[in-house]
Amino acid sequence: MVAAMGAHSSRREAAATAAATEVVIVGGGMVGLSLACALGQAGIATAVIDRAAPAAQIAPAYDGRVSALAAGSVRLMRTLGVWPGIAAEAEPILEIRVSDGDSPRHLHYDHRALGTEPLGVIVENRVLRRALAARAAAIDAVAHHAPAEVAHVTRDGYGVRAALADGRSLRARLVIGADGVHSPVRAGAGIGVIRRAYRQTAIVCTVAHARPHRGIAQERFLAAGPFAILPMTGRRSSLVWTERADLAPALLALDEAAFADELAWRFTDYLGELRPEGPRWSYPLAIQRAGRTTEARLALVGDAAHAIHPIAGQGLNLGLRDVAALSQAVIDAARLGLDVGDAPVLESYARARSFDTVSMSLVTDGLNRLFSNDSAPLRLVRDLGLAAVDRSAPLKRLFMRHAMGLIGTQSSERLAD
Repeated sequence: MVAAMGAHSSRREAAATAAATEVVIVGGGMVGLSLACALGQAGIATAVIDRAAPAAQIAPAYDGRVSALAAGSVRLMRTLGVWPGIAAEAEPILEIRVSDGDSPRHLHYDHRALGTEPLGVIVENRVLRRALAARAAAIDAVAHHAPAEVAHVTRDGYGVRAALADGRSLRARLVIGADGVHSPVRAGAGIGVIRRAYRQTAIVCTVAHARPHRGIAQERFLAAGPFAILPMTGRRSSLVWTERADLAPALLALDEAAFADELAWRFTDYLGELRPEGPRWSYPLAIQRAGRTTEARLALVGDAAHAIHPIAGQGLNLGLRDVAALSQAVIDAARLGLDVGDAPVLESYARARSFDTVSMSLVTDGLNRLFSNDSAPLRLVRDLGLAAVDRSAPLKRLFMRHAMGLIGTQSSERLAD
């Protein structure tokens, strides 16, 4: 890795480094900081190695990007003490409407079918990063090294050593790669990936509109891919527009007026006049899975372990479920006086997450394949399928609970014990 010079080290960070560090987390993004908060509030000495400067976390610039936090992820944020820093700037998702192009048939999810809890919330990434960084800074057991970079990691039967590019060195029982889809930690451990690129690009931006969205998220399946409209605070929505990779550069190069025109006919006019707000972002899309998520004294979480299509907005939620499962395995081991980096601890994490990550990868990949085409026979099958699910209340409730992250292994409630 390239060295990041001028590493910052607070008094608390230096004291924590001198003490016995149990866990080193490489990566200070939303998943890495969530994991640090979970471990740190349980009293486990944790060091976060973060390439970003502290100001980028504490006062990040507006960039228009948002995350959809499912109800299960919101519960985790509450457990971690992060929710107070998010709540005022999070927009509840009260309904989700899924349609196939211009078809009159659609699938409608309403949070009232399951109670009063929203299906989830939309929150700007900068708000979430700021709240996580503030919470981590308030936990004595967390040392946040930033900006800093790991030169290499060595592991043996007794622990790990993370050598930083500025010459410092950290010893711990366990190293965790939360360093993204191109994870150097994963590569350094010799863990390969299974990857397949989609011939699609995701265009992400914020749009202001004349009419209120009423907390309704829309997902329209177009021939090039899904077109998602996610409610933000005020009369704003976040747009995740999947487009053919060969067409995306031309769309991104359009001036404001022409880009707004392209949006308008895809949006239809249900939100009134549209105005793009802030920068446009684009991301090549791929499905990827690490060959394994654990190695001797090493675990992978978030995008370092798996990357999925954004068709259901579940990427971050999948990573936060990693956080809940891994932190609980580590905390349980620590409470029993066990070595938190031992193989049985990591094996329990891998088992707990295997089905969810594989099934979500297959579901999102299958939905993208099914809907991202203009085949007349498939359109008929899709329309009938959406209508059938919409008419089946039990099936709708099952799918809603799954989208809310309330099915499967959940450890967030236990973290509060």
